[in-house]
Amino acid sequence: MNNNKAMSIAVAQSSSSQNVTNFPFETLRNISTKLDEKLNRKLVVGQAPVTSILGMSIEKNVRDSLFEADGKKRKILSAVHRAILGTLENRPEDFNVLNGGVKITASKLDSDEANKKARIYDASIINGAQTQSIINKWVKDCEENEIPLSEAFIPFTILITENENLVTDVAISSNFQNHIRDISIAGRQGKLDELETAVRAKHPHVNLQKSETDYAEEDTRRLIQVIIALTPIELWPNLNSGEIPNKTFTYSQQSKCLTEFCKVFDSAKDESSPSHTHDKKLYQFYLDIAPQAYELYHKWKKHQGFIGTGLKSIKRKGRTVEDVPDGIIFPVLACLSAFAVKTSAGWKIKQPSSFTDADLIHKRVKPAYIGWASSNPQTMGKTRACYEHLYDIARIYKELT
Repeated sequence: MNNNKAMSIAVAQSSSSQNVTNFPFETLRNISTKLDEKLNRKLVVGQAPVTSILGMSIEKNVRDSLFEADGKKRKILSAVHRAILGTLENRPEDFNVLNGGVKITASKLDSDEANKKARIYDASIINGAQTQSIINKWVKDCEENEIPLSEAFIPFTILITENENLVTDVAISSNFQNHIRDISIAGRQGKLDELETAVRAKHPHVNLQKSETDYAEEDTRRLIQVIIALTPIELWPNLNSGEIPNKTFTYSQQSKCLTEFCKVFDSAKDESSPSHTHDKKLYQFYLDIAPQAYELYHKWKKHQGFIGTGLKSIKRKGRTVEDVPDGIIFPVLACLSAFAVKTSAGWKIKQPSSFTDADLIHKRVKPAYIGWASSNPQTMGKTRACYEHLYDIARIYKELT
């Protein structure tokens, strides 16, 4: 099949009425076995631009999307939704290896490999409706905020069959397998309980997500990302004297941050651990700073100081800032770690009055965003120079106070 410029894959069809879906792809391969052919079915796999699945039916899926981009079905994203959206926003180039992809059923497929286009007959997503809805949200958000769509691909499997019972069985099996995610494991092991208690001591209304099916409003993984970004140099592990830690991973690697948090938790609780003494102090910082980390993230997420900056990636409603991309926020949060101090009431971020948000936004953040990041929030969130530039400024202010 890979040597053909065009091909058609079909099975014996019982219906003359067919709906056709245009499907651009990047790679496509027939992996059907002799047994598949004997059973009158075909399997095709490959990768496609994420936008290829946007208009596809989910009629044969066992459940509808739990989230719609217009917010009609659910305004709160689950941990799964947030993880998908976070990858698209922050690591689109890795989406095809971090996402499980979609399963599609069809009665026929015509492929034009020279032009990387296919026509799929009677197509329906049977696993991946949640992914489709979040891709739709991502595309709409980019359009509304005039952000160019980054290149991102999604793996796909197409089952070509007329056996409706098989389609139903595959849809059920695909949607209800017990996938245990990192957040569920940490939650089940009780590693997030003290963190939630710490946050709720000051914000009693906040519930942290402790599993991928949890619809609590606060994303635990993101909170942990913020906490690690705020960690001061004196508590940063394995750091050479005078070195500034590379905190770019706190923006783009949720799983790494959660893994790091769990490792510190384990070591802090285990007196036999070689790093117990250090990690006990670090874990206490995590708990102490958690309420303020929650406040700082949500403050900067809708910081009205970005009014007048002209940054197109800032989402606005009239003259009100509605959303600041995480790629801009995380270098700011990381620089605030310079002001972390241990007080009698625990660790706090004490920003000096001379270090104003207005100066930081207009004199530091905006030039870094336009210069090093080429006006792309994803680039800013992953560019070490942006972090180090803002941190150096904060450190100078701290030394002068």
